Amino acid sequence: MISTPVLALCIGLAAGLRTFTPLAAVSWVAWLGWLPLDHTWLAFFGHPWVAPVLTVIAIAELVGDKLPQTPSRKKPAVFAARIVSGALCGAALTAPYSAWSTGLMAGIVGAVIGTLAGHALRTRLAAGLGRDRPVALGEDAVAVIGTTLIVWASTG
Repeated sequence: MISTPVLALCIGLAAGLRTFTPLAAVSWVAWLGWLPLDHTWLAFFGHPWVAPVLTVIAIAELVGDKLPQTPSRKKPAVFAARIVSGALCGAALTAPYSAWSTGLMAGIVGAVIGTLAGHALRTRLAAGLGRDRPVALGEDAVAVIGTTLIVWASTG
């Protein structure tokens, strides 16, 4: 079994790739009752309207990421959003074990690494291919599949 701080770090890495995919996934498992966040400061994840709203935003982010006017993930506001996402998701995955502060910090570290490493890797791969779209779609797949596996591992 993978330790919860490692899962928190990994969900932060995913948040560094796509801000809203981990938030949506954590919200779904909280709403389904698979991630017990009741009576914690993260209980908002389990409210019935949060998961669908975050899912719509996550889908919009997946589409918007491919647009030429989309700002770099390294811009301060975008970078900050990824850090907040990693922090919240990391805290949520560890809250049932009374370790939300450890998860929060691991999520932040993961989000910083995921943002910077994801940018560097995407830039290099896109330059090598001469096109960004295939690399961006691969990054989407890594973010969605990775997030799914991380959240699934945290509920098992």
